[in-house]
Amino acid sequence: MRKTSILLSLTLLVSACGGGATTTSVAEVISTTTTSPEVATTSPGTTVPSTTLGVDETTSAPEDTTTTTTAPPAELLGIEVIAVAEIEFPLTVTAPDRDSRVFVGQRDGIVRIIDGSGSLVDRPFLDISDVVKAAGVEQGLLGMAFHPDYVDNGRFYVYYSNANDDTVLAEYRVSGDPEFAEPATAREILLIDQPTERHNAGMLEFGPDGYLYVAVGDGGDGGHNGQKTETVLGTILRIDVDSGDPYAIPADNPFVDGGGAPEIWLYGLRNPWRFSIDHETEQIYIGDVGQADREEVDVLPLTAGGSNLGWIYMEGTKCFRAPECHETETVLPVLEYSHDDGCSITGGIVYRGEAIPEIAGTYFYADWCRNNVRSFRLVDGEATEKKTWDELAPGQVNTFGTDASGELYMGTWDGIVWKLVPVRADS
Repeated sequence: MRKTSILLSLTLLVSACGGGATTTSVAEVISTTTTSPEVATTSPGTTVPSTTLGVDETTSAPEDTTTTTTAPPAELLGIEVIAVAEIEFPLTVTAPDRDSRVFVGQRDGIVRIIDGSGSLVDRPFLDISDVVKAAGVEQGLLGMAFHPDYVDNGRFYVYYSNANDDTVLAEYRVSGDPEFAEPATAREILLIDQPTERHNAGMLEFGPDGYLYVAVGDGGDGGHNGQKTETVLGTILRIDVDSGDPYAIPADNPFVDGGGAPEIWLYGLRNPWRFSIDHETEQIYIGDVGQADREEVDVLPLTAGGSNLGWIYMEGTKCFRAPECHETETVLPVLEYSHDDGCSITGGIVYRGEAIPEIAGTYFYADWCRNNVRSFRLVDGEATEKKTWDELAPGQVNTFGTDASGELYMGTWDGIVWKLVPVRADS
C-alpha cells in the first residue's frame, strides 16, 4: 500500500459528554512514509487492506436486555492518505446513497468501480468513450452524480465534452444487470454551446432539495459571459430532473419569470471546476479558478439564488474590470490566495465522515500547481483555522469526492485515487 502521511499540531474541537467542547492537542510531528506500492490495479481481485475505524463493545443490562455501545476512538495523532486504486486520469469520485462502492470517472469517458472490499472491478460501470472528447486538460468526462433515489431508480447523470467541443449533460440508467450501466440508455438533458474548448467546469451534485446543481464555466473566450445572465456560461445551474421534459425549472429559481436563463441559480463565475454542497449546513462551497492573480473559494447558503459572484468585474476581492467593479453588487469570497501561492484551485469538500470526527466541518481543497492540500473551517461566515498540508497530497489533485459514508477521497493527475484516513494511537 502506498501512503503519504502528515502529523501536525492541530487544535481539534471534540464534543464532550455534556455537549460542550474540549481542546485536544495532536503531537507536533511531521513525517512522510512510503511503503511498497501495493496499489489496486486493473487486475480483478486486487485488494487494498481496510482501516479499522472503531471497536464495538457489548454490555448487559440487569434485566437481561443487551445494549450495544461503541468505544470512543483512540487519540488522533494525525491524518494520512492511502492509495486505493490506479485509475487513468480520475476526474470524478462519487457514490450513491446506501452503496458500499466508489465510482471513479476517467477523463476518457470510462467509469470504474472500486468495490466495498477496496478492489478495482475489471468491468467498467459505464463506457461512453466513443462520445467523449478528452483533448487538452479541460475536456473529457467532467462530472457525475447519482440520483438521490438511485438504489431504487438506477438513474445517474454525467457531464462531458463532445466531438464538437460543446458540453453535454446526460442521464443514464442501469439496465438488465443492476451492477452496470448501458450506454444505450442515454438521454440528453442539456447541450451547452461552448465558444472554446476551455473553462468547461462540469461538477454535478444533488442538493438536499432534490434538485441537480451543475457548474458551467464561462467558455474561456475572454468575454463577459459571467455577467450575461441570458447565457448559462459562467454559472451554477439548478434544475429539476424529476419533472418536465427533459427537466423542469424550480419555482424559486431567480430568473424563472425573466431577466436571465431560468436554469441559472448563481452567476458571475469564471471556471468553477469543483463545488460541493454541505448538506448539514445547506451551504455550497465553490472553488473558482482565477485568471490574472487570484484563486478563490465562495461559500453561500442554498437560499442565496440569484447572487452574483463577481467575475469578470471582480477577481476575488480585487477589481478586475473598472468601472463596473465599483458599480456592481457582488458576493465576495470567504478565502482567496494570490498566484504567488498557487495557480489553479481544485475545490473540495467539507468533511462529514465518521472515521475522523475531530475534523468534522473542515473544508479540504487543493491547488493543482502546488501539489498540496489545504483546509479551513467556516465560522460565522469567515474562514478560520487555515492550514496547508504540504505532505498530504502526493501529486496534482484533480478532484475530491466521498463515498456513501462521507469519507473523503481525491484523484490525482498521475492516475491514483487516494483516501483520507486517521492515524490513531492504537494503529
